[in-house]
Amino acid sequence: MSTDYQKAREALGARMRELRAGVTGRELAARLGWTQSKVSKIETGRQTATVEDLKAWAEATGHPAVAGELVARLEGLESHTRSWRRQLRAGHRPVQDALLVEYERSTVLRAWQSSMVVGLLQTPDYARSVFTRFTELHQSPRDIDDAVRARMRRQELLYQPGRVFHIIMWEAALHAGVCPPAVLAAQLDRLVGILGLDTVRLGIVPYSAQVAVPPGNSFWLYDDRLAIVEDWHAELWLDDPDSVNVYQRVWDALNAAAVYGSTAYRLISRARAQVERP
Repeated sequence: MSTDYQKAREALGARMRELRAGVTGRELAARLGWTQSKVSKIETGRQTATVEDLKAWAEATGHPAVAGELVARLEGLESHTRSWRRQLRAGHRPVQDALLVEYERSTVLRAWQSSMVVGLLQTPDYARSVFTRFTELHQSPRDIDDAVRARMRRQELLYQPGRVFHIIMWEAALHAGVCPPAVLAAQLDRLVGILGLDTVRLGIVPYSAQVAVPPGNSFWLYDDRLAIVEDWHAELWLDDPDSVNVYQRVWDALNAAAVYGSTAYRLISRARAQVERP
């Protein structure tokens, strides 16, 4: 968890503690029907309150007019760290639609993906397998077909002039068994076709490459204004120049180890041949 995010969560908790002045944590928990440990965790920044929690807190402490302030603080906190639990309450499709807005606003998009084929290049069946696994992980609403359709619509941007997609993936992404073998084979065939698009530069970092930084979390850079970083629990939406610059340097370092053109084709073809082995 980022230090800035944790500090903001602790500040929200401190503000909530101020509001219950004269009321013990035990008394407040009883009013809310919560455990005392939940009150303590929220106040100390060890648990993030929901919008409903904040409104209930404001009412229970006798400060209903402060609910708007608390929600605004939460929204400011969540604007940078967007938990999957919150984002996926309505399923995967709204997340895909939100990303489309950022794609349309950008002209140079750079991506690093270490663990699977990047979403913008996925086939429908590969995307369906990925969404299924993440739906199971986060126990979110099962809107997989709608999510796949939204992802495929976003891929239309690959064929529109005016944007450049510079995507690099670790070689491991070509082999990850996140889908049945036949689906992976078709996905690798799709990547071969992508190599010919004039809007896309696709690079692969080989297993054997010497890298200046470890091939860690996947992320996207939208022009020079925004970095979206993926983690198991959340996405980080980072728009401050210092953070964006860090991810630009990471991307440059990984890109320096990537191969393109015929060499990238050989790595994809080798992965494809391995899928076909009995």
